[in-house]
Amino acid sequence: MVRDFRNYCSRIILVIILLLLVPFSGCKERTYQIERANKDNIKVGFVYNGSIEDKGYTQAHDKGRLALIAMGIKTAYIINVDDTNSLSCDEAIRKLIEKLKCNVIFTTSYGFIDSTKKMALEYPDVIFYHCSSSISNTNNLGSYFGKIYQSRYLAGMVAGLHTKSNQIGYVAAFPIPECIRGINAFTLGAQAVNPQVQVKVRWSNTWYNPSLEKEIALELIDSGCDVMTQHQNSTATLVASEERGVYCLGYSYSSSVDAPKTYLTAPIFNWAIYYTSAVNGIMDGVYQPEFYWGDISTCLVGLDKFTLNCKAGTSEIVNPVMSKLMNNAFEPFTGPLYDQSGILKVEEGQVMTREDIWSMSWFVQGVDGRLN
Repeated sequence: MVRDFRNYCSRIILVIILLLLVPFSGCKERTYQIERANKDNIKVGFVYNGSIEDKGYTQAHDKGRLALIAMGIKTAYIINVDDTNSLSCDEAIRKLIEKLKCNVIFTTSYGFIDSTKKMALEYPDVIFYHCSSSISNTNNLGSYFGKIYQSRYLAGMVAGLHTKSNQIGYVAAFPIPECIRGINAFTLGAQAVNPQVQVKVRWSNTWYNPSLEKEIALELIDSGCDVMTQHQNSTATLVASEERGVYCLGYSYSSSVDAPKTYLTAPIFNWAIYYTSAVNGIMDGVYQPEFYWGDISTCLVGLDKFTLNCKAGTSEIVNPVMSKLMNNAFEPFTGPLYDQSGILKVEEGQVMTREDIWSMSWFVQGVDGRLN
């Protein structure tokens, strides 16, 4: 099923690039007629908070940019922009617009949110998209993300099948809803196949700091974790796992090269799905300045192939759940769900709303970690 899923998504991406699909069907609530564009008068700029060779989050985004180039679209990008300093992002956006003549801007880190809103007001004739928030306006600003928590649930199942100590380490970036819902989905997936699992979460408060992230990963391994995962742009947790000989799961991008003996799989993004559709919408003269949150059925998010490091029977257990997710027949955040202290948060049979999942601020039972 994983191989079939990857082949299916690859065909979708190829069709998008070759046939220039219309915008996502899920974005039909508001449409705005704008001046039609073509490949000669559109240039797309990207603001990255890391390197396009990080083998993680930023490189996944850049694969989407390369899909635009394959369509004949001009692009530009700026790397290593500090997303904790709004002035750095302001400067990067101004450079893309004023010097590099971009008229569509994608800011790809949550930390760029304030600058993106500010620059959208300063440049009303430029179209802006911000990744991993839900912001929008009525003119030129939209936002986008993928329901990567669905892939996290599947990855959690894989992790739960491979732990012997029942302790899984999770090196997480920041205590924000994006990370929290991913941790919760991963934990629920692990518990679905191994109810004794405990997921030990430690925060790095970084998106990209390989030395610190590796240090935290090693501490978790030393504390008894025999399977590791992460939510950062680097592969530092994978490197640490390979050194210690414990299983690991990546994030955002297929990165088995950094842990060839211990890598199992990873929740991944296929950003070409979104970028090509969004730009096609602009060229068609129709633009949706709103929030898009694509699920696994769109192939915007998925699960990397299972490596030969996975134990026999892994695919037979995980793939049926993937099929349910692909067919919108299963929602990981369905009750009963309890928080860390044992308080019932979601009644049995109740499905959390889109809004509650998006703004999640509590840990499910089975997570060992603090929310700050």
